[in-house]
Amino acid sequence: METLIPTINRLQEVFLTLGAEIIQLPQIVVVGSQSSGKSSVLESLVGRDFLPRGSGIVTRRPLVLQLVNVPPVQERLKIENGVKAEEWGTFLHCKNQIFTDFQEIRREIEAETERGSGDNKGISPEPIYLKIFSPKVLNLTLVDLPGITKVPVGDQPKDIEAQVQEMILSFISNPNCLILAVSPANSDLATSDALKLAREVDPDGRRTLLVVSKLDLMDAGTDALEVLLGRVIPVRLGIIGVVNRSQHDINTQKSLEDSMKDEQAFLQRHYPSLVSRAGSRYLAKTLSRLLMHHIRDCLPDLKTRVTVLSAQYQARLNSYGQPVEDHSATLLQIVTKFASDYCNTIEGTARHIQTSELCGGARICYIFHETFGRTLQSIDPLAGLTDLDILTAIRNATGPRPALFVPEVSFELLVKRQIKRLEEPSLRCVELVHEELQRIIQHCSSFSTQELLRFPKLHDSIVEVVTGLLRKRLPITNEMVHHLVAIELAYINTKHPDFTDAAQVSASVNSQQAEALDGGKRWKNEKVTEEKAAAAGFGSPSKGQAINLLDTAVPVSRKLSSREQRDCEVIQRLIKSYFLIVRKSIQDSVPKTVMHFLVNYVKEHLQSELVGQLYKQPLLQELLIESQDTAQQRTEVAQMLEALKKANNIISEIRETHLW
Repeated sequence: METLIPTINRLQEVFLTLGAEIIQLPQIVVVGSQSSGKSSVLESLVGRDFLPRGSGIVTRRPLVLQLVNVPPVQERLKIENGVKAEEWGTFLHCKNQIFTDFQEIRREIEAETERGSGDNKGISPEPIYLKIFSPKVLNLTLVDLPGITKVPVGDQPKDIEAQVQEMILSFISNPNCLILAVSPANSDLATSDALKLAREVDPDGRRTLLVVSKLDLMDAGTDALEVLLGRVIPVRLGIIGVVNRSQHDINTQKSLEDSMKDEQAFLQRHYPSLVSRAGSRYLAKTLSRLLMHHIRDCLPDLKTRVTVLSAQYQARLNSYGQPVEDHSATLLQIVTKFASDYCNTIEGTARHIQTSELCGGARICYIFHETFGRTLQSIDPLAGLTDLDILTAIRNATGPRPALFVPEVSFELLVKRQIKRLEEPSLRCVELVHEELQRIIQHCSSFSTQELLRFPKLHDSIVEVVTGLLRKRLPITNEMVHHLVAIELAYINTKHPDFTDAAQVSASVNSQQAEALDGGKRWKNEKVTEEKAAAAGFGSPSKGQAINLLDTAVPVSRKLSSREQRDCEVIQRLIKSYFLIVRKSIQDSVPKTVMHFLVNYVKEHLQSELVGQLYKQPLLQELLIESQDTAQQRTEVAQMLEALKKANNIISEIRETHLW
């Protein structure tokens, strides 16, 4: 158990050498209002005067204090040729410098405070790290924070209170820390700022220990017995009362040993029942015991955290790769890997498969059979064709002669007009596939080829080459799709095996009309209808008016005769039958064309295109220049990984039996 605190100190040193603390280590954080006696409590734990003193806010930067128990100097020198002083201190920012004079330690704290937070009462969240070695101390790790203040002084900002509280909360929010709340006995405990902040992050009080300071300054006739017994505000880890040195004792340079004797005498006189559970010596033993038990409880999670971080940093280090030695081999490796990942994404065999949306070949398949297929299915074969349009086409196809039969020319004219409507969705299908092939470039850059991200110029060049290849193939594919529609328009194959015979259609329409009309009545009605239609279409001019047939208005709509209805229905049925044949052919041939001229071509020629464009000796050095941050990040990650390995070794040194 005694080795636990030194182990945590070693862990802290390992991470602080890198200037970062990525793991929240167990420690004791001292919290209290300004002039509550925090500094006196800390000095009593050390047994030496070393902290800056004065009026107003004195502690303006967090002070991380490690107390290390060492053998007396005589025993130490028998074993090793180390420091000959009985007690000494070291600062993290003063490497290889040993301070044996505690007055120098105080001046160095003041100087470092001014360097980090100014010389006019400003505060800074950057900690100062101090380690004190002495045979008189117990192994402890404490953090002294600025006192909670209300009114800004000097060059302190107006929100100094909020800044101090935010700094305190950033430390005590660490679930692995113990909170040492210091509150003076001559103030109401119910208004203690230290306890208030502790309760915010530790509502159950599992991590909070209360120190009631300045017991000797209470009003005459009053005492803190009820408070120390926990009857006013209970604190789970306990309440310990201490007597601080007065300003007169400090001015007269009264030793801490004499102060502790006076403290014991005071407690014996005023709190005889609590003398064994109060005072600075008891506080030091209690803190050491609590910290050791707390470390024991935190150690399993700490070891797990170190293991997880090691794996994460190892993965990050692997992603940065090794510095480039053979430029040719590296370029070929990256280009080959990118081309392989690109093709695998299309084939659906890539390692990194998205689960949030369709990507690559799956999306191309969706475009072919869902987007494009449904668009074609939604096109009405007769959309945009009215009966009058059909009749006009029939009349134009017969010229000045009345038609005995439905002319074939009118059918071809109208069906070509409908087939032409299939070209736009076909070209849109090509565009959608082209966009997806562009998206695959970014997908491969982000997920598949992490090595590529090290070289921004190579990445941009690969994107440019692939984009250029796609841009070059797009007009070729569009032209082929245009030819597919043009081929259908070039020859209307009325002998297609799936096409309905015109004679059968005409007979079917005639039989349907025959069932609806009687023989003689049908002829009469047709005659009358034709006469009325002629009269409606070419009304007789009034007497005395000049006749100009070209000025006669063509009616927008009128009632069709039975023959006209028959002719229109025959044409409509033929158009629909042939349009469905062509639509089926286009729906099948467009995806095949896109795959052959665009998708498969890019897959087959991608690697050769990349090698041909990029594998050139003058470009190798330029393309394989790492980003400015990559080398630095690789070094930092490697150092952090090494620190985590050391931390793991340090934790592993603690045998399981030492924890109990």
